[in-house]
Amino acid sequence: MSCPTCQVPVHTQFASAELVGAIVEGGLDPASDPAWADSGAGSPAEYARWAGHLCGMTCLRMALGAGAPPLFALRDGALGYGAYTEDADGAIRGLIYDPFARYVRERHGLDATVHRHLTPQEILDLLAAGRSVMASVHYAIRHPGRPAPGRGGHLVLLTSRTPDGAGVHFHNPSGTTAATRAAELPLDGFERFFAGRGVSMRTGT
Repeated sequence: MSCPTCQVPVHTQFASAELVGAIVEGGLDPASDPAWADSGAGSPAEYARWAGHLCGMTCLRMALGAGAPPLFALRDGALGYGAYTEDADGAIRGLIYDPFARYVRERHGLDATVHRHLTPQEILDLLAAGRSVMASVHYAIRHPGRPAPGRGGHLVLLTSRTPDGAGVHFHNPSGTTAATRAAELPLDGFERFFAGRGVSMRTGT
């Protein structure tokens, strides 16, 4: 899949894009995804345990463009830098921004900057400067016509400003339709879901 407006690949954090809705909203067990092996996971169980946590790795995979490593190869690299941790009870924690940014810089050659306090206007400025922005939003951003139930907890990749300069194009790893996987919103609509933090990236070339 590709984005018609920005030439950044569109990927989902679940291997079968057509099953994202059934998984995230319908309760389908991710282990039943027939394309699980395409993710690079070692087993359906590993895929099912991790895929829901890999929105950030999916954003990175999109930012890396054509030829990016498989999703779980990126996960393995991020684990090595401490961008994810696992509690004694097996709970997965992350994405942790500082080690993630270090991983991106050192292993993938992208200039990555952590923004702990980021305003919507600053997002527009970063996009205008040619950077992509991995932003923390509520997963309900795929239903922008509904009231926002919160902010943060999910990551999307903002790729460009809209032609009028007042809105944003973004790719949502858990988008349930083509229109919500490569989406756009006016800035005030995006802000309702946005937690005010993220990581901006630029290719090193």
